[in-house]
Amino acid sequence: MKVAILDDVHGAYAQTAGVRRLRERAEVRIFTEPFGSPTALAGFDALIANRERTRFTRELLQQLPDVRVIAQTGNHAYHVDFDAAREQGIVIARASGGYSVGAAELAIALALAAMRRIPVSDAAVRRGEWATPSTPVMRGKTFGIIGLGRIGRHVAGLATAFGMKVIAWSPRLTEADASAGGAEWRALHELLKESDVVSLHASLTPASRGLIDGRHLRMMKPTAYLINTSRGPLVEEAALVTALREGWIAGAGLDVFEEEPLPAGHPLTQLPNAVLTPHLGWPTDDGYERFADAACDVLFAFMDGLEIPHFHA
Repeated sequence: MKVAILDDVHGAYAQTAGVRRLRERAEVRIFTEPFGSPTALAGFDALIANRERTRFTRELLQQLPDVRVIAQTGNHAYHVDFDAAREQGIVIARASGGYSVGAAELAIALALAAMRRIPVSDAAVRRGEWATPSTPVMRGKTFGIIGLGRIGRHVAGLATAFGMKVIAWSPRLTEADASAGGAEWRALHELLKESDVVSLHASLTPASRGLIDGRHLRMMKPTAYLINTSRGPLVEEAALVTALREGWIAGAGLDVFEEEPLPAGHPLTQLPNAVLTPHLGWPTDDGYERFADAACDVLFAFMDGLEIPHFHA
């Protein structure tokens, strides 16, 4: 089997254990730059796709006659035309790699950065200023988690280690499940009113798009912080800009946005109480190792004619 790994912009895959295993049974080429024309993928039986970096449109899939399987890393495939893939006989395999430890840790990092005013203080020191603002600590505060899945539960453990009270909500979360995940259950409006930090870890679905709107932001404390390392469209961005600008909430830490890359001059970039990162949550050493192992496993199963996890449209 010939396998192409796409969009390895960090040059991370070559040294992973998963790729070393894969090379034992397959010819592997790693693309560290955009592959350009689809003709560059001629002759490859399988592709390993890095999250959403390549959009598999109908036009692209129709120009990949040799591809039989795409090992899609991560847990989402919004960027794949499933109808076209099915018509081409291409299996979209799920190589999730588990949950993102990086996203969980980044949520805590963004909360710390926003609450302790680390980015603006760093910039001030570099300008020769020596302002020392009084800032809140995490210990003794309430950390609200929206979406207590695997990432949310990991975040709950980290917040607990900081000495925080952890509360959680998601549409189907029960009190028992919340307790098992290290949190106390709250209704959404109660969570927003009670939390000093609100961190989003929900999946993006038609029902969850715009989950946090202006009305919900108004429910939060003026001293509270909103953290989003999940998906930008979970929050109504225009309402968040207003909330930060007018002081409805104290600040925000955002790794995801409605449009990525964030356009130059976007209103969020003008707000000193917003800490912004360019979707840093998933590309980590741990993340790449997990993706490589998962992709290797599903491609071995495919070669051996075994059932493989796959996405459904």
